Amino acid sequence: MSLKAEIHIPINSDADIVTARQQGRELAQQAGFNGSDLTVISTAISEVARNIVEHARSGEIVLSVANGPGRSGLVVVARDHGPGILDISLAMQDGYSTGKGLGLGLPGTRRLMDEFEITSKPGAGTTVTMKKWRR
Repeated sequence: MSLKAEIHIPINSDADIVTARQQGRELAQQAGFNGSDLTVISTAISEVARNIVEHARSGEIVLSVANGPGRSGLVVVARDHGPGILDISLAMQDGYSTGKGLGLGLPGTRRLMDEFEITSKPGAGTTVTMKKWRR
């Protein structure tokens, strides 16, 4: 079975969050993840997709399989062209929220994944790139 190189999922609504979560879980399963790792990956995808819907209105999630030296995993890129994040270090603190949430989304997502990088430019959007490696 061959894996798709990249899966692009437009994110514009709550229904798209579900689609991204399901497709991410399927690709992770095909890449060899199982058990709690599938739940962790699905949860992380849901969080970043929800941020797109809540803060930017639209964007996309790009899923792909990663291959590193002696390991493989899943790469999730969440990208939007929304208002951006003024202070990334503040946004990454537990409890900080600009919305109605608990402020656990981005910092929680960072803890769920093995690698996490966020770039943002006020007025131009935000990109979150995260990876989970198979154990």
